[in-house]
Amino acid sequence: MNYTLHQLQVFLMVSKTKSVTKAAEELHLSQPAVSIQLKNLQDQFAIPLTEVVGRRLFITDFGQEIAIAAERILAEVHAINHKTAAFKGQLVGQLKISVVSTGKYVIPYFLNDFINKHEGIELKLDVTNKVKVVESLEHNEVDFSMVSVLPDHLQIEKVELMPNKLFLVGNTSQIHEKKLYDTSLLASLPLIYRERGSGTRHVMEKFVQENMLPIHKKMELTSNEAVKQAVLAGLGYSVMPLIGLKNELSLGDMQIIPVKGFPIQSIWHLIWMRGKSFSPVAKAFLDFIQLEKDRIIQDKFNWCNKY
Repeated sequence: MNYTLHQLQVFLMVSKTKSVTKAAEELHLSQPAVSIQLKNLQDQFAIPLTEVVGRRLFITDFGQEIAIAAERILAEVHAINHKTAAFKGQLVGQLKISVVSTGKYVIPYFLNDFINKHEGIELKLDVTNKVKVVESLEHNEVDFSMVSVLPDHLQIEKVELMPNKLFLVGNTSQIHEKKLYDTSLLASLPLIYRERGSGTRHVMEKFVQENMLPIHKKMELTSNEAVKQAVLAGLGYSVMPLIGLKNELSLGDMQIIPVKGFPIQSIWHLIWMRGKSFSPVAKAFLDFIQLEKDRIIQDKFNWCNKY
């Protein structure tokens, strides 16, 4: 037997995803590279690890046993690496954070210096919608979550990071020249919504309800990027967080339409469950945020003050 750790890692991912294509995506490899590693591992066993039935890939009983052993071996290797780093005086371990989708424009800047300073830290960052972010926090699957709308049914602690400004935006095919429009303008525009469960949609719907506006809902899309591209293509208008529009505004591809009551503002928070027992890594990250957040905001997000 002469299999490698890389082959075991590839096979373990294939066994989890039941797909060479999905395994390649998760491992950031090409599909042929995964197929080659899978074949090289299989060549060392007389018993099949996988089988294809009706174009679907299945893991054989023997393959499942090998996957269990591979997971155990890789976990031991991971532990050895951590122990080695710890003996060198490095901070080691996992930092697990879930972030609402728009937060992907924010959280990297609060992580960059910390992760670069501590090479022994493995970051697990899940970017998804608000519902799933809150679920991961509630189920103790993460150390922290970053949200702009606080969950009202959980006992949490929080650190305020920075404002989250939302504006009515459209492309520049039709210039809106008034200095300030009445909120009734929203009733005349085809609006593009985020999906249910989105924090952006929650803030948008709250504003609509408070102002009793009859809205022309054009479509519903499942990501901030999809909404942005639809607006740029001229399919409608939307209420979007400023934080994700820096390039489009600076290039003149998108415009902010001034409407009474805008920007709608929420606050980005880093939150965690009350009573959470922090790992050394999580505690160090929280200390870093509390010490450095003002500097990071000034250095990286000062451009937001123009709008």
